[in-house]
Amino acid sequence: MTLIKSISGIRGTIGGNVGDNLTPIDAVKYAAAYGTWVKQQRDKTDYKVVVGRDARISGKMIQDLVMNTLVGMGIHVVDIGLSTTPTVEVAVPMEHADGGIILTASHNPKQWNALKLLNANGEFLDGVEGAKILEIAESNTVTFSDIDNLGKITKNKAYIDLHIIEVLDLPLVTVNPIEEARFKVVVDGVNSTGGWAIPLLLERLGVEVIKLYCEPNGHFPHNPEPLKEHLTELSKKVVEERADFGIVVDPDVDRLAFVDENGEMFGEEYTLVACADYVLSKTPGNTVSNMSSTRALRDVTEKYGGTYQASAVGEVNVVKLMKQNKVVIGGEGNGGIIYPQAHYGRDALVGVALFLSLLAERKTSVSELRNTYPNYFMSKKKIELTPELDVDAILETIESRYKDEQLTTIDGVKIDFPENWVHLRKSNTEPIIRIYTEAKSQSEADALADKFIAEISDIAEPDN
Repeated sequence: MTLIKSISGIRGTIGGNVGDNLTPIDAVKYAAAYGTWVKQQRDKTDYKVVVGRDARISGKMIQDLVMNTLVGMGIHVVDIGLSTTPTVEVAVPMEHADGGIILTASHNPKQWNALKLLNANGEFLDGVEGAKILEIAESNTVTFSDIDNLGKITKNKAYIDLHIIEVLDLPLVTVNPIEEARFKVVVDGVNSTGGWAIPLLLERLGVEVIKLYCEPNGHFPHNPEPLKEHLTELSKKVVEERADFGIVVDPDVDRLAFVDENGEMFGEEYTLVACADYVLSKTPGNTVSNMSSTRALRDVTEKYGGTYQASAVGEVNVVKLMKQNKVVIGGEGNGGIIYPQAHYGRDALVGVALFLSLLAERKTSVSELRNTYPNYFMSKKKIELTPELDVDAILETIESRYKDEQLTTIDGVKIDFPENWVHLRKSNTEPIIRIYTEAKSQSEADALADKFIAEISDIAEPDN
């Protein structure tokens, strides 16, 4: 099994050996390192950290370990319990807290969990901050508090409602037109907290909700990554119910994908494209997404006179470039909407509200809306890493082979060909190499991905 220690958090599989997996001892170790880092940020007497989790089976165990570690360090904890990643991000500044921890492994299967770490703004730590926490964890310099200075745990279960209120108060979220449209929507909550939060938001908007796997018990009914091959039941249910469309989120509700009224995928890459289309039509400006995201966002941005730029993969990298460029909307092509008017974090609740506002304004079906956007097709494949695979050497070889093409190397290797592109990179969250391609047809995108998988195999095993 696996423990991945990176600047984006601590992610691993439950059980097994200490240091090789996310065991209770590892959870305590990294929570204590984070608590130490929080105390280093400012000199004060009272520290506060918000902690929430998705519904995965190991969540309560890991949350109890994390919270009581912080208590042992004299840090007060606001326990918001079952929640979403964007809700914890919203709660941190509301609580005037010093940071936040979300217990979630996002789209990973049920055997995984993770500590996602936030700063006092409710935003993910940057590379320098994340590296510091890893350094503290290995230094054995953590100090715990004496009996008279322990922290306390306060429960607050109101934050899903408070988050929804903030979404409804956004100027571009048109509550009355959405109510008048009388939408009917199927929601696949993958038996995590999205099955609670998304229907609550929709009901507040007057949307009729058909629930599919919306019991937050952590027993994921299918692979929780919101990809086409995992959503056959949602597609079938949308057609059976004659719904306007379907919604699916990942377990911590920072990724969002849609199924149209015919049961066809809208395309998770196009979640951001559609939301950006709506926002840019009201507030023209610039956009940012990561290097593995569709070119369609660039096309839509330029249609409204704005400029598009791509960052390295990772929410913190997207946010950093968004702030530098003062963009009006950005995110990631995996269905992650970052709308600065709300907060600097991927937020499926914000995405749902903006998408509904767009549909209510244009009075169009989801399939018709999709047909208004440039038609690109993506292939997302991966290669499992083995100890003998030298990823850096492989990418250097690819870079050398394609040195005459348009290359970007800030995050792996991206090769922009005139009609398509390929992006090869080592994942921050799984022991894999990701191979993303985009082209004018699905067959071309798949063929390009297969071509580079074959090249990587030849480089790794030249004698085979």
